[in-house]
Amino acid sequence: MLDMGEALLDLLAKVDIVHMPVLMDNKYFGPLGDGDKMSIPEADIGIISGGVRNEKEKHVAEEMRAKCKKLVALGSCACFGGIPALANMWPKADLLERVFRGCPTTEKAADPAEDLPPLTDRVMAVDEVVKVDAMIPGCPTSPDWIGDALTALIEGKPWTLPDRSVCDVCPTKREKKAGGTLKRPLESVTFDPNAPLDTMRCLMEQGFLCLGPVTRAGCGGHEKTPRCIKGYMPCRGCMGPVRKGANPMVDMMGALSSIGLDAKALVDRRAMFNRYIGGHNLLRPLPQAPVRR
Repeated sequence: MLDMGEALLDLLAKVDIVHMPVLMDNKYFGPLGDGDKMSIPEADIGIISGGVRNEKEKHVAEEMRAKCKKLVALGSCACFGGIPALANMWPKADLLERVFRGCPTTEKAADPAEDLPPLTDRVMAVDEVVKVDAMIPGCPTSPDWIGDALTALIEGKPWTLPDRSVCDVCPTKREKKAGGTLKRPLESVTFDPNAPLDTMRCLMEQGFLCLGPVTRAGCGGHEKTPRCIKGYMPCRGCMGPVRKGANPMVDMMGALSSIGLDAKALVDRRAMFNRYIGGHNLLRPLPQAPVRR
């Protein structure tokens, strides 16, 4: 939000901040923390960053929904579960076993329970718990969209990003074909640092896994050039699916095969294609194969 620069000054002139734990010494349970009921001030607009992993976070989301006229999910974790939702590929019991008893650098111990909120069964996006009025994705979110979205909500207008993919705004050249196998992400991209981006060949056609075909455009904010592409790196998918209800893993398999790349070369396609979007049941434990006797 601070990266909005001077636009932040115009926005702050229109609002009063009544609750912001990162700036204010707010207590959820009274000034001394000794109350028996969570209390959050009423507000016209509430912003939640981060997904829901435990019962306290779920309670906070529900309380904010009750106290705020409009609720905003800010960032990929709030919108889709984010990187933490990669944990949804395993049952909660397996994760706890790994962390508290199976990790070589951890002294084996029982699952902690005292003074800690219970974990939910999986990592959830905010809109899986409560109704959300606006979603501003990104990891990190573009300051441009934060300013635009909050200004629209203050003025009583709806706000959303268009249903366009990163490929729709990517300036690189495409020949719609590729050769060989997928390359490792740290291999060198072919480009001329002294030439404009529109002279560089599409990174996926160069053999790199780029999630641009299945990822919503907008990471660059008002400057349309995607941030990763601008840094000569393939898209990692942080802006989430192009449209609600899409299945990026299925769509990405088709995009790769259409230019001659073999998706089977990826060690873990589920995690790679759903890296930031494991909420909404896009990542969940695989059924256990029956034991043969």
